[in-house]
Amino acid sequence: MHLKGCGGGGCLRAQITSAMSSAAGPDLAEAPEERCFLSTAEAAALERELLEDYRFGRQQLVEWCGHASAVAVTKVFPLPAHSRKQRTVLVVCGPEQNGAVGLVCARHLRVFEYEPTIFYPTRSLDPLHRDLTTQCEKMDIPFLSYLPTEVQLINNAYRLAVDAVLGPGVEPGKAGGPCMRALATLKLLSIPLVSLDIPSGWDPETGGDAEDGLRPDVLVSLAAPKQCAGRFSGRHHFVAGRFVPDDVRRKFALRLPGYTGTDCIAAL
Repeated sequence: MHLKGCGGGGCLRAQITSAMSSAAGPDLAEAPEERCFLSTAEAAALERELLEDYRFGRQQLVEWCGHASAVAVTKVFPLPAHSRKQRTVLVVCGPEQNGAVGLVCARHLRVFEYEPTIFYPTRSLDPLHRDLTTQCEKMDIPFLSYLPTEVQLINNAYRLAVDAVLGPGVEPGKAGGPCMRALATLKLLSIPLVSLDIPSGWDPETGGDAEDGLRPDVLVSLAAPKQCAGRFSGRHHFVAGRFVPDDVRRKFALRLPGYTGTDCIAAL
């Protein structure tokens, strides 16, 4: 969310419309189709609604998003019965809110018996980030002091990587050298990549990717897909927004698939 499987928007909108015809009430069914995706301004307004009107805490929202992101990883890359290498996950975090979500994701992957390793090159001084970092350290999740420039070392060591570097409100040019170098390395990996909310380096509105933008295999949209998700062409796209109240969904005319049972994510 905007916190400080199918290629193309048409196919995604068709899936959403089909799912909503059976899973939603008449109010949502009549919502504008364009609202399948949130603009940057709409995402910010939805966040304010949750924080100011519903009085959800920032840590609460980050926790929900990080947990759901970890669940999405387990859906696509289920834990094997054997093979230690198949349990390893590299989580690359930035200093803004997407980085906080990445830290929570890593912690829950650890709880789910995966073996995450975190690369967090530019650590935020925000108390929430510090607390989440401490939690990961206390759970014996290792932090890399540097990311190898030899990408084959990363490919050999990890089953997949999680991109939690930049969020919708972070411009690539302002992310800082360490984060940009990390993105340049991630772009060269041959192992699967999971991006949280938007692929780092993408424009949140147009989907145009910067020089260090990524092409993830999996996208986990937080709260609701951003407009750039219409250009996602990876294998799996999930929305992690079960926590968004029904009246907020109606207010923003979100046409999204229903969640099954107690699932916190839904496939698009």
